[in-house]
Order: sequence, then C-alpha cells, then structure tokens
Amino acid sequence: MFKRIKEDVDAVFERDPAARNLLEVLLCYPGLHAIWLHRISHYLYKKGMVLLPRLISNIARFLTGIEIHPGATIGKGLFIDHGTGVVIGETAELGDNVTLYQGVTLGGTGKEKGKRHPTIGDNVVVATGAKVLGSFKVGDNSKIGAGSVVLREVPPNSTVVGIPGKIVWHEGKKVESRAVDLEHNNLPDPEGEMIFCMQRNLMRLEERISQLEGELKKYEFKSL
Repeated sequence: MFKRIKEDVDAVFERDPAARNLLEVLLCYPGLHAIWLHRISHYLYKKGMVLLPRLISNIARFLTGIEIHPGATIGKGLFIDHGTGVVIGETAELGDNVTLYQGVTLGGTGKEKGKRHPTIGDNVVVATGAKVLGSFKVGDNSKIGAGSVVLREVPPNSTVVGIPGKIVWHEGKKVESRAVDLEHNNLPDPEGEMIFCMQRNLMRLEERISQLEGELKKYEFKSL
C-alpha cells in the first residue's frame, strides 16, 4: 500500500512543475485524494460489496470534483491534473503512468452490458476536455488532444485530435517505455490546415475570375 502511495506522489512531482514539497502535494492535490479513495472503494467492490463503494465514490466526487466508478481498474502512477469534471466509467481500465487533465471523460456510448468503457494503455496523455467513449483501446504512448472526441481504437504511439478524433501522428517518434510525453499543447491542426487550403483556393479563384473579366472587357472593347 505504501509503495503504491509513493508511486502516486512521485507521479505528481514528475509531471507537475507547480509541486513544491511533499506536504503541499499530500494536502492540496484533489487528484491524489480521488485516486486513494478509489483504491479503497475498488478493493471493497472487488470483494462483492456494492453500496459502500458507491458511497465512497460519491464522497470522493463531492470532495474533489472527480468521479471514478469503484469498478474502474487503475494502474500505478496515474496523475490527474486539477481534475474537476473528470469522469471514469465502471469498466474503464487504465495502464501505468497515465495522465488525465480536467474535464476528461472515459465513458460508454450506450446501455450495453459488459465491457463498455475504454482501455487506456501505458504512458497515455488525455488532454483537457477530451472524451474517449466506447469499449476500445488507446494504445501505449499515445496522446489525445484537448477537446477531442475519440470513438474508435487508437494504435500505440499515436496522436489523435478533432471531433470525431482522427489519428494525425503515428510512430513519428519513439517513446521510451517509462517516458511520459506531456507536450499535449504541441499538436497538429488538421482543421486549420483545411481552412487555410480553402482560403488559398478561393484567392486563386478570385484572381482567375478577375483575369477572365479583364479579358472579357478587352474583347467587348474590340467588338465595338
């Protein structure tokens, strides 16, 4: 138990430059409190209890703003930054060294039974406001861009952005098994690139129309 607590605390110091000392982290990080309360509720849930784990989960949500169903499976080194609005569903599975930012949802897409929430691999970063919905897997060392809505499987070492989520980077850079890449603000912008291409084509069309209008005026002048 103490080893797991140390791993959780180490994850904060590793990934949050604002963390200054141990006492501050222990007292002022709601993500840590939510994880520790979840470990208690998950243990009771696995023992066959239902009501008490859900009560603990609700208390944790009230205290931290983070909702983790007791049935969710969480690996070591999870870091929830700020955390307000984070929701993790019952059958979600998180690997090691996962990073979640505020507003992230790991949810389902309907009322189906069984596995209905995503499986998140090791060293995955899910940025602010992203929604990962469904019973597929997000591969190791992948990044989900802020505000993205991911509805299908993501292979390892990929970057996903947009609504619905599109893979815009894959195997572009090798990530060490224990390394956690937090550069989730430095992502490609396929929608912006598309708008830029449309603007460029419109400018070309306007130039061509102006050219044709000039030629038409010369033809009309010669006709007169």
